[in-house]
Amino acid sequence: MSGHQVIHIHPAAPAQPAEGAPCNGCGVCCLAEPCPLGQVISRRRTGACAALRWDGAQHLYRCGALSDAAGVLGPRWAWLAPLLRRLARRWIAAGQGCDASLRGERV
Repeated sequence: MSGHQVIHIHPAAPAQPAEGAPCNGCGVCCLAEPCPLGQVISRRRTGACAALRWDGAQHLYRCGALSDAAGVLGPRWAWLAPLLRRLARRWIAAGQGCDASLRGERV
């Protein structure tokens, strides 16, 4: 079964948008593998990004570097949260559209 990966998505998460469409917080890309910023935060290249956060009120995933920067950094580095949020917007191309070429199926 090479070429396949199982990721666990919250059942209330929205369906993945079409490539290029605005991000809707489906979480598919970040659950499959961390982006370059997520690799630094997660200290890994594969698997779900450690910075990914589920927003139960809005029923979607958000990048913790934006929505929970202090939590992602931890108490020792929380003072850098404003800087991380500012840099993360650019680094993850927030608001630029879905760039995940992954196609998943729910079971």
